[in-house]
Amino acid sequence: MFTIPLLIGNVFQQLYSFTDAVVVGRLLGVDALASVGATGGLLFLLIGFTWGSSAGLAIPVARAFGAGDFDAMRRHVAAGVLVSVGIAAVITVVGSLASRPLLQLLATPPELLDGGTTFLSIAFGFSAATVAFNFLAAMIRALGDSRTPLIFLVMSCVLNGLLAYFFVGVLHFGIAGSSLATVVAQFVSVCACLTLIARKIPMLRLRREDWRLRRGELAESARVGLTMGFQMSIIAIGTLVLQTAINSLGASAVAAFTAAARVDQLAVAPLNSFGLAMATYVAQNRGAGQWRRVRVGVFRVSLISAGLAVLLGAVNIAFGTSIARLFVGNGANAIVAMAHQYLIISGMLYVFLSLLFVLRNTLQGLGVTSVPTVGGIMELVVRSVAGLVLVRYLGFTGVCLAAPLAWIGSLTPLSIAWAVQRLRLKARERGDFHPRVRHMHAVAA
Repeated sequence: MFTIPLLIGNVFQQLYSFTDAVVVGRLLGVDALASVGATGGLLFLLIGFTWGSSAGLAIPVARAFGAGDFDAMRRHVAAGVLVSVGIAAVITVVGSLASRPLLQLLATPPELLDGGTTFLSIAFGFSAATVAFNFLAAMIRALGDSRTPLIFLVMSCVLNGLLAYFFVGVLHFGIAGSSLATVVAQFVSVCACLTLIARKIPMLRLRREDWRLRRGELAESARVGLTMGFQMSIIAIGTLVLQTAINSLGASAVAAFTAAARVDQLAVAPLNSFGLAMATYVAQNRGAGQWRRVRVGVFRVSLISAGLAVLLGAVNIAFGTSIARLFVGNGANAIVAMAHQYLIISGMLYVFLSLLFVLRNTLQGLGVTSVPTVGGIMELVVRSVAGLVLVRYLGFTGVCLAAPLAWIGSLTPLSIAWAVQRLRLKARERGDFHPRVRHMHAVAA
């Protein structure tokens, strides 16, 4: 029940880029769609890092909430604010200055450079909105409320679609209008979150004493948050290497990958939601010393997520052509065929990705940060090798194989680490009680 609003919300989160791609592709043409698509890897670097870091910053908050230590919880929220401000400042400055050089480094076709630079500069320049919304939504979810962030996200997504059409189709702002619509919609969501906290969530209202952090609290929040953000960045770097290989195949391949990737992200969003839910679920139960709930919850969610992965893969395989055609309209059959090939291959292997999300976030919730980092490095290596080698010899088929091979590579160390942690959880069930739980047993006796 905690996951369902997250699942729906994650789908709507993906609708940001989905809507942008549809509006740009339909109103401005395939070249404009390819320009937006050429920024995909760099945008994933931004969005992925902010998603990961926000989820990581929520883990100490959820753990303290589960343990009933609300003073520590607010101090961890304050620490998260400081870390998030630093993240937003770095992304804004570096991203704004480096947008065009980064696109050139990725061997972006010259005809796509101007449009891609425009789209990327606005996204990076106003990244504070993305960072703030992801952080605030993560803090609300850390307290067990996954429905309210969903409401704000749906509102923002609808607003983004309306503004994208208005800016591009009516005001003729071009590619800039699409990126600007997303920024405005996210700023509205941030204001909604702050209003909710001010009126209805007193536990998240920070007082002066909450900013007096105890020794190690800022370091812990920064370590967990930046580690999870770094893991997503590692994945994004692999995507950038792959993007470079795709760019070398020409504008048609870039457009096909853009259309397929938007559909793929929409399908993957529900699977990612189970992972995000497990990070909060495990951290809260870890704080309360409920070890059996952790172990059983991981097993059951793995089954549910794997079943959903099979269903989503079947939808991609059956309807991929029709969905891909939404982006380019009638004609462009070669682009649609390449996009459908991508969706078939990835859809057949979504099960590995579903388990990857669950186990990675479970380990983070348990405080095991090193193994997920190793898994991220494995994903980087496999995706990069696929981009540099397979694409060269197999063309667009190599692009289609890159992500699934990376999922399998990353899942390997995570599966081994979870097997070890599962044995430890069983040992704790037999007698290694959390201090708070031991006290509760003593009172009951």
